[in-house]
Amino acid sequence: MSRFKKINSKAKAEANSGFGTNPNSYGGRFVNKDGSANIQKRGMHFLHRISWYHTMIDMPRWKFLGILFAFYIGVNFLFASIYYLIGVQYLDGIDPKGSELLKFGKAYFFSAQTFTTVGYGHISPNGFLTSSLAAAEALVGLLSFAIATGLFFGRFSKPTAFLKFSHNALVAPYKDGMAIMMRLVPYKNTNLTDAEAKMTVGMAVEENGKMVNKFYSLELEMSRINALTLSWTLVHPINENSPFYNFTEADFSTIEGEILVFVKAFDDMFSTTVAASTSYLFEEFVYGAKFELMYAENSDNTKTILYLDKLNAHYKIDGQ
Repeated sequence: MSRFKKINSKAKAEANSGFGTNPNSYGGRFVNKDGSANIQKRGMHFLHRISWYHTMIDMPRWKFLGILFAFYIGVNFLFASIYYLIGVQYLDGIDPKGSELLKFGKAYFFSAQTFTTVGYGHISPNGFLTSSLAAAEALVGLLSFAIATGLFFGRFSKPTAFLKFSHNALVAPYKDGMAIMMRLVPYKNTNLTDAEAKMTVGMAVEENGKMVNKFYSLELEMSRINALTLSWTLVHPINENSPFYNFTEADFSTIEGEILVFVKAFDDMFSTTVAASTSYLFEEFVYGAKFELMYAENSDNTKTILYLDKLNAHYKIDGQ
């Protein structure tokens, strides 16, 4: 953050931001667009600095299902290989005169039946080693499916805000001046009440001859609403109490900074508070624009239609 501007002295800096104060030790943005911290942890073994449960719960659905299928195929391949090495003659029901590939295939499907405890009975273990291996595999299968069931339940029952934020923040005309605006919307059939928002800006400023990260709370026109059913535009008026007081369009395009947005609301389905967050770099600001209206009445004026695809729709203001 090499370019800076003298911040309005009336703006109060936060001391408990949770982010470092040395800009030379901080790389990239503070918070990613999806709300996660832009932090990479090192200095400890990978297995000690990762929670497998959190990882499996938070990962994308396609990746979660892919890991489950890969684990299922891999475990059965491993047990089938051991059965094959012991000898398929110890698996009653497998023709020892068939090809080796066919023998391995039958051993694999026997492993799948044992792992899932289906047990069709067409092939059965014969001998101490194969019987012991089948018993061990059945135990591994029971434990694996118990863990998978718990993960499925955890993913389905996890309270999630289901909020989407506009990709851009706008610097828009507001009353007799300007204001910073960003928009959010609940995009699923959830019922959120008592929604509360907080905005913080982080910038590198000069203090006692040194560049330091400073964080300032941004006052919102409305920081709390009773029900979050339609879109919600967060508005920070740029007045004498704002750190952006006297900022120009050139300042927003040349100064490096980031606005952090934190939103929490009460989800009556789970009877708990859910939260979502995101951030906007100054380069993601659009100066002199306003958001388009996202909702309208239907044809017979009996319902309100919320157009989710218009979340980031905006238009430039003439003369701005």
